[in-house]
Amino acid sequence: MIQYAAIILFVFGLYGLFTNRNVIKMIVSLNVMEVGLNIFIISIGFTYDGIAPILSSTTANGLLYVDPLPQALVLTAIVIGVGTTALGLAIAKSIHKTYNTFDLDEMGDKE
Repeated sequence: MIQYAAIILFVFGLYGLFTNRNVIKMIVSLNVMEVGLNIFIISIGFTYDGIAPILSSTTANGLLYVDPLPQALVLTAIVIGVGTTALGLAIAKSIHKTYNTFDLDEMGDKE
């Protein structure tokens, strides 16, 4: 069920990315897409009643473990997303300084 919510978030972000002409709104739409994708990846590794995959001499072989790889990938994706957002906002600031607008349609040749 959570996968459907993640797909809906991704589609909303994709729709916002294609329909908005404002640079800041495009960055926010990209972040919504990223959150949807991260939730989807985390939901793939989820196991109901799963335990942490810590092996010791007292654990039995028949236990269900949660897959830690999607969690590690999403943690890396979050760090990359923060860097991408910071870079996008720096570029948006530069665009606003040059053209005095965030709207892509109002940007033209600077005279």
